[in-house]
Amino acid sequence: MSWTRLIRFVAAETNRIHIGQPVDSQLDVGLAVYAKKTVKAHEIVGSALDSNAKLTDRVLTVSTLLEPLSRDQVKLVRCLGLNYADHAAEAKLPKPTIPVVFYKPASSLIGPGVPVTIPRVAQPVAYHLPDYEVELTIVIGKPAKDVPESEALDYVLGYTVGNDISFRHHQMATSQWSWSKSFDDSTPFGPVLVSAKAIPDPQKLHLKTEVNGKVLQDGTTANQVFNVKQTIAFLSQGTTLEPGSIIMTGTPAGVGQVLTLRPVRQFVHESNRFVRKPAIYLKHGDEVRVTIGGGLGTLINPVFEEPKAKL
Repeated sequence: MSWTRLIRFVAAETNRIHIGQPVDSQLDVGLAVYAKKTVKAHEIVGSALDSNAKLTDRVLTVSTLLEPLSRDQVKLVRCLGLNYADHAAEAKLPKPTIPVVFYKPASSLIGPGVPVTIPRVAQPVAYHLPDYEVELTIVIGKPAKDVPESEALDYVLGYTVGNDISFRHHQMATSQWSWSKSFDDSTPFGPVLVSAKAIPDPQKLHLKTEVNGKVLQDGTTANQVFNVKQTIAFLSQGTTLEPGSIIMTGTPAGVGQVLTLRPVRQFVHESNRFVRKPAIYLKHGDEVRVTIGGGLGTLINPVFEEPKAKL
C-alpha cells in the first residue's frame, strides 16, 4: 500500500468520484473543505481496499468530499458500547468485563457535511434525546478470523473518525441498542482514512466533540476498556471480519445525556437522572464537529429534523 492518508471525493476536473491522498500532509481536510478552501489530492489508482492501489503524480481538486468508503464497500458496522472507563463512570455503571457489541446497517452511514437526519420516529427531540459520540473507527483491510491480539493490528487497513449518533429514549427502552443507533443517514464517518502504518499505537489518540462551537467531549483512546488489539481479537473469534468491515470503538465521557440506568423498559424522563443538567440534545440546525488526532482530522455535520408527513 503506497498511501498514508486517503480521501474519497468528486473531482472538479472530471466530475467523477476518485480516491486520493491530500497533497498537504498536515492538512485537516474536514476543516479545509468546510472553510471552502481549495484541497488538492494526488490520485490513487485502484480501490481503497486493494493493497496494490497506487499513488500517482496526477493532482485533482476536491469538489465534494465524500466518506472514505462507499456503502457498498462496507461489509458490516460493528460497534462497542461503554468502552471508555470515564464514560462508564459517568453512567454510574461498572466497566464491562467483555465487549458490549451492537451493529449498524450501512444505510446509516453518511460522509462529511451531510446532514445527520433525525427521523420522525425520534421526534420531538426534547423527548427522544438525539446525542453525539465521537469514536475512533477501525477499517479492516484483510479477512480476519481467530486473530490473536499480538497480530491484530496487522489486519487494520486504517483508522477514521466516526460519530455514533444515538437516540437515548429508544436506546434505553430495550436491552438491544442496534435499532436506536441505526436510522438512515444518521452515522457520519470520515473525512480521512489514515493507514495503520501511520498510526503505530492507536491508544495514543486525542478525541474531541464540539456542538455549536462548545467543547463537550475531550478524551483519549488510552482510556479504552478494550483496546484496538483486544477488540479485533474478540470480534474475530469464530467470525470472519471481511475487508471493509468497520468497527466503532466507543466514546469517552461527556455525551449529552447519560442516564443513571434503571431496569430495561423502565425508562422515564426525570431530570435528576441526567448527568448533564440540563441535558444536552441535538436539534435542527445544530452543527457537530468530532475530531481525532493522528491526522484523522475533523468530521463536521449539520443536524436536520425530518419534516412531519403531510396529511
